[in-house]
Amino acid sequence: MAEDVFKALADPTRRLILDELVDRDGQTLFEICARLATKHDLGLTRQAISQHLAVLEAADLLRTRRQGRYKFHDLNTEPLERIATRWIRPHTPESTP
Repeated sequence: MAEDVFKALADPTRRLILDELVDRDGQTLFEICARLATKHDLGLTRQAISQHLAVLEAADLLRTRRQGRYKFHDLNTEPLERIATRWIRPHTPESTP
């Protein structure tokens, strides 16, 4: 749903999380928390970051995968591509008489 994507993108912290996943895909919650704290000086709890990740996952902007005890978060750009192409149509020159 495009509405879920817009809701997810409305929050600046979630946009920072996506930026970090663009920079380095496949991060754990611990890695994301550390990068937000060191690079962006965000002092959010792991629980708060986890809630942001849940919103991004519900909007299908990220996908998670488990390997042993670890849960990795991967960026999924398909919803963004659908939104971008929604309003951008191939321009065809109008026929002239």
